[in-house]
Amino acid sequence: ADAPTVKITFLNPPSKSDADDGSKAERITVDARVGETLLQVAHRNHIDVEGACEGVCACSTCHVILSDELYDKLTDEWDQEPSEDEEDMLDMAFGLTDTSRLGCQVSVTEEMDGEEVQLPSATRNFYVDGHVPQPH
Repeated sequence: ADAPTVKITFLNPPSKSDADDGSKAERITVDARVGETLLQVAHRNHIDVEGACEGVCACSTCHVILSDELYDKLTDEWDQEPSEDEEDMLDMAFGLTDTSRLGCQVSVTEEMDGEEVQLPSATRNFYVDGHVPQPH
């Protein structure tokens, strides 16, 4: 049984070497399966989101930045409020914003069709340097 899919666009910040020429964020629109986490969607589509702890909310490397509207809908309407554990991990995230979430803690819903997810310009990995998790 195939889960329904929605379109989600990841906004990849220009790399430091590209940023000087005023280039814009790279936009990558993918099919996200309803019920997957944003981290799983990113990994399945080879988007550069680390997820060092492999999605168990034990690092901040899958930090994503949501629009105000999406952040509010997640917490107010779709019952996906950040847990205390997630908030503790986000406190360590690089470039934290008021609408930051961990990609491993946000599940795709049908209502997210057309939404955009901003990737931060850097991540901070306390998990273990040099460990590159392989998607399962």
